[in-house]
Amino acid sequence: MPKSIEYVGVLHVHSVYSDGSGEVEQIASFASECELDFLILTDHNTLRARDEGYQKFYGNTFLMVGCEINDKDNRNHYLAFGIDKVISTRLPAREYINKVSELGGIGFIAHPDEKRDQMKEHPPYPWTDWEADGFTGIEIWNHMSEWMENLTEENKYQSFMHPLRTIQGPPEVTLKRWDELNMHRKVVGIGGVDAHAHKINLLGFFEVEVFPYKVLFKSIRTHILLDEKIEVSENPEEILKTEKKILAALREGRCFVSNDYHGDAKGFRFFVKDISFNTWMQGSTVKLQNNMQFVVYTPGGPCTVRLIRNGELAGTSNSDESVFELTEEGVYRVEVYKYSKAWIFSNHIRVIQ
Repeated sequence: MPKSIEYVGVLHVHSVYSDGSGEVEQIASFASECELDFLILTDHNTLRARDEGYQKFYGNTFLMVGCEINDKDNRNHYLAFGIDKVISTRLPAREYINKVSELGGIGFIAHPDEKRDQMKEHPPYPWTDWEADGFTGIEIWNHMSEWMENLTEENKYQSFMHPLRTIQGPPEVTLKRWDELNMHRKVVGIGGVDAHAHKINLLGFFEVEVFPYKVLFKSIRTHILLDEKIEVSENPEEILKTEKKILAALREGRCFVSNDYHGDAKGFRFFVKDISFNTWMQGSTVKLQNNMQFVVYTPGGPCTVRLIRNGELAGTSNSDESVFELTEEGVYRVEVYKYSKAWIFSNHIRVIQ
């Protein structure tokens, strides 16, 4: 198995600096209580939390500050990480994609395929400029987006009472789009919670927090695989190194997405090995040779593993250690289902002749 150190984080979180209800330090404390290794704050069109020194360790949890950019029509939302300047919302999407890259950052298309029409006060915010290129990846699974997309008059009370239980899996249209994009170039998949912890007034005399941060931090998580350990430190140089390590893993696709409501996904691995026991992990490009195999480890016992090649099902297994023979080129990823529930989605491994 490839030697790597796994860190677990939550992405796409909003604070009082945009449209969230939580103070930054309070949000970080919730992340620490949930034993997250890192948290990425993405307030809308502002880096105020970074400018005011909130990017640092809180206990063993590293808070990284990015932002969520949108165009003048409030479409084409883009999660930008690793930048230190705010980008104008007057620019079209393809231009702020380029600006993020010029600033040395990476970016992910947020909730790309929203289409709901049942809530006028909460319209969809889909990505529409698919002619744009240069984005690092897309958010394949967004907790709040899925929750709102699936909300109906019939299920709304159940959905409010059980915000974690009602999440089923990434949208099929997004997974299809993701696979198609990867057949042309690497496009990394991440997961986000889109946490705001909105507060609403009920019956005119008491306030309820909808989906507290601590609740959502137990759902969609993004796991990264590093070659080097993250050192908890107050030293600005170490803080910068930690940011760079996280950015590098996300940029290269050395990561996977899980819904930890169904179980702790730490320990999942998907890789290629050859006859000499050389290995290649998610995000890698591998030259096809004889006697190569895909190997999948799932934590906590046997699960249903689906191997996907070029967007099509290529094999299934029900084991905690699944092996698939590798005989043809293509772009491969795996999906893991626990008790028939969508649990883990890997990034791709590209196999070439």
